[in-house]
Amino acid sequence: MLTLPLRHQYLIGTILITLMIVTREYHFASLHNLPGASWAVFFLAGVYLSSSWALPGFLALTWVLDASAYFTVAESEFCLTTAYAFLLPAYSALWAAGRWFATHYRFSWQALLPLFSSLIIGAAACELFSSGGFYFFSGQFAETTFTEFWQRELHYFPLYLQSLLFYTGTAVVIHTLFVLIHKVRHPRINASS
Repeated sequence: MLTLPLRHQYLIGTILITLMIVTREYHFASLHNLPGASWAVFFLAGVYLSSSWALPGFLALTWVLDASAYFTVAESEFCLTTAYAFLLPAYSALWAAGRWFATHYRFSWQALLPLFSSLIIGAAACELFSSGGFYFFSGQFAETTFTEFWQRELHYFPLYLQSLLFYTGTAVVIHTLFVLIHKVRHPRINASS
């Protein structure tokens, strides 16, 4: 199981908050060249942050950023509908997938299979809740059909998945570097464990 000292969790939490703020679309601090990191932030929060407040905290941050966009950017009105509530189970699914992976983590190549499995399952659940909820319950589409929904999924889901894999892959590389550096600096600790 992956457990980190609190000071490391605070640092990672701060990094994830910053990443969410600078990559969330349509608000005052957006960086237009970076893909949205929301999916990865929820997954990585599930992996690294053991506090039970992490999930509600990131959900609240998402709401604050989206609310600020609603009052400052005209296009954001399209997304903020009654279907917005579907983001709660969507992001929670990613967080839960991250928590599940944290319980199956060990520093080995064998960890890649549970990592990839949890990413795909979490992403699929998130996409069904967020896009499915928006498509069927937002009132933004005159006629909704499952055929059109799946056609939209074939177009949009790979883009969201690409962003999730980019940020998670970056986190895997950084995590690996830190573990290897720790093993080099503290060989006695690693030999006794």
